[in-house]
Amino acid sequence: MLEIRWHSRAGQGAVTGAKGLADVVAGTGKQVQAFAFYGSAKRGAAMTAYNRVDESPILNHEKFMRPDYVLVIDPGLTFIADICANEKKETKYIITTHLSKEELVAKKPELKGKELYTLDCIKISLETIGKPIPNAPMLGALMKVSGMLELNYFLEAFIKLLGKKLPQKIIDANREAITRAYNEVK
Repeated sequence: MLEIRWHSRAGQGAVTGAKGLADVVAGTGKQVQAFAFYGSAKRGAAMTAYNRVDESPILNHEKFMRPDYVLVIDPGLTFIADICANEKKETKYIITTHLSKEELVAKKPELKGKELYTLDCIKISLETIGKPIPNAPMLGALMKVSGMLELNYFLEAFIKLLGKKLPQKIIDANREAITRAYNEVK
């Protein structure tokens, strides 16, 4: 079973990102879960969202997991949340930050020796979507790092979901944000 934990602040789109990922992956015939845990449920409060993906029915509905991927879409949470909680030896971290990997590890020594990927999802979302909602860029980075789905397949399926709710201008901006993150994650 593949497990993904998102660290975010309420309002940054982690729940929407987790649900969008689940919808796209469900279209491949796999079993999926997407759910969230809110602290105070106020905009800006720290929160976590979760995904599980498996070939078989998923019977575990607990928030506890040993994540294969940890996605941090709010840079500040890297330092105040326990992003390494319940990690596996092979857990991969994708963190939005303006810092280099070396600078990030120097400030967060717990990340030393871990498989770490960085990009600035907030900058990408501001420059493409026009708002600091970094969920779409994080999905692009996840597609690149995980190899879970081919980028074009993911884009077409995700854009199809967005097309039911959003105007074309926003859909195009999300496509650009996802593609740019896919290409920029390091």
